Amino acid sequence: MNSHKDLIVYQKSIEFVTKIYETTNNFPKEELFGLTSQLRRAAISIPSNMAEGFARRHNKELTQFLYVSLGSAVEIETQLLIAKNINYINEEIYIMLTNLLSEISKMLIGLIHKLESNNKLKIKN
Repeated sequence: MNSHKDLIVYQKSIEFVTKIYETTNNFPKEELFGLTSQLRRAAISIPSNMAEGFARRHNKELTQFLYVSLGSAVEIETQLLIAKNINYINEEIYIMLTNLLSEISKMLIGLIHKLESNNKLKIKN
């Protein structure tokens, strides 16, 4: 693999960020510095930490950054539930976003397990 951009989980997380931005565009303006900002920052954190971890070129550091990405995914789960409960998003959007987020989380966990089991990822310099 040449870079983090080759990972499907990275590509899906970029897609997820785009969907979060599109969704939060419809949130009330008074939420701009509240839930809108929190969701956007946490979503951006997922691919950003993957990219930074890969730039470090060591599996131990990459694993640490992947855990941060995973933490952001869990944070978003809570924020999406709140957004649904206060009717900022409907059930259909909630399910679509949480399904994609669940897929990303599972892929991150798989990658972390691979790294932790000493199966070195082959990252080209």
